[in-house]
Amino acid sequence: MNTRGYTKTIPRFVNCDSWESGIVVQYTTKGKLSSTAGQVIRCKAAVSWEAGKPLVIEEVDVAPPQKMEVRLKILFTSLCHTDVYFWEAKEQTPLFPRIFGHETGGIVESVGEGVTDLQPGDHVLPMFTGECKECRYCKSTESNMCDLLRINTDRGVMINDGKTRFSKNGQPIYHFLGTSTFSEYTVVHVGCVAKINPAAPLEKILPEGLGATLNVARPKKGSTVAIFGLGAVGLAAAEGARISGASRIIGIDLNPNRFEDAKKFGVTEFVNPKDHDRPVQQVLAEMTDGGVDRSVECTGNVDAMISAFECVHDGWGVAVLVGVPNKDDAFKTHPVNLLNERTLKGTFFGNYKPRSDIPSVVEKYMNKELELDKFITHQVGFSEINKAFDLMLRGESLCCIINMEA
Repeated sequence: MNTRGYTKTIPRFVNCDSWESGIVVQYTTKGKLSSTAGQVIRCKAAVSWEAGKPLVIEEVDVAPPQKMEVRLKILFTSLCHTDVYFWEAKEQTPLFPRIFGHETGGIVESVGEGVTDLQPGDHVLPMFTGECKECRYCKSTESNMCDLLRINTDRGVMINDGKTRFSKNGQPIYHFLGTSTFSEYTVVHVGCVAKINPAAPLEKILPEGLGATLNVARPKKGSTVAIFGLGAVGLAAAEGARISGASRIIGIDLNPNRFEDAKKFGVTEFVNPKDHDRPVQQVLAEMTDGGVDRSVECTGNVDAMISAFECVHDGWGVAVLVGVPNKDDAFKTHPVNLLNERTLKGTFFGNYKPRSDIPSVVEKYMNKELELDKFITHQVGFSEINKAFDLMLRGESLCCIINMEA
């Protein structure tokens, strides 16, 4: 990899799914950063040629950014369960060959036509959802959705022209979530890129579930919160409950090996549904004198979603759904559960507007208001990216950082 014109500095901050996660080693310029602007860049990428098969490190061509796009240099990225889910393609529309990855941070290498708020050398976090700042959603204070850049797992091309920016020997390679960070260089729509403070330490993760608790569930101090699923997103949701001052944080998971680590994130009690002969929502209602005040569901399993809703207390209980279900799943509950003043909400990206809100989240870390080190459990070199998948599939990894230069 050509790093001429750069001076390596300390490892810095990253976007991990969850806020999603990752790490980035930043570079500062000694002259013009984008000597490759307007040119095709050939670099290494981990390509998924077919569902469930190991990724292959390939030399790929990355085209220059087009209108309202930026090309980024990726130095570190991380693996999220969402990447694994769509790589397996068991319940989703398969789209291959594809470059996965959506949790990362990097530097702007070059910008396309119309891009005015970013320039080469900027430190940025690319996001799997966007903010055009012009549509009715972006102008609303009640939503972080976007008409133009709403998350689309089936789209494998750029919005501007319906084409890919990746290719190998002339064959197009599809994008994933508009980010495709398992490549040394990637092209992203400018609306999906958050510019951050270049002084921010970047070797941390941005957990998505945190916003689901802080911004959507909003538990009051002293409340009881149930977290369904103790993976990276669930533990981030638990961290949000801890920050909010919840007195009881109950973790629900089928894997008892996760319980001990969850204590680091504020979880005070644990429930394994397999240990009971009745629905877990009934177990939780009995534990909490009628139900929890808030619940956050982070598995994507529709039965867990139903349990998360039905376990909240009538009159004031709020359940928030974060996990992504299978496309044919149906959520079923008795209407009386709603009539009894239980509230059901859903969220993508914890209700954060990517470009407007994420920079302030980074500042919270800099001000020591957030603890992020504990999310990172493993690190591997880019050449060992399949090891990261193995760790995730075995349930051994919370957040695995992938060093693109190793």
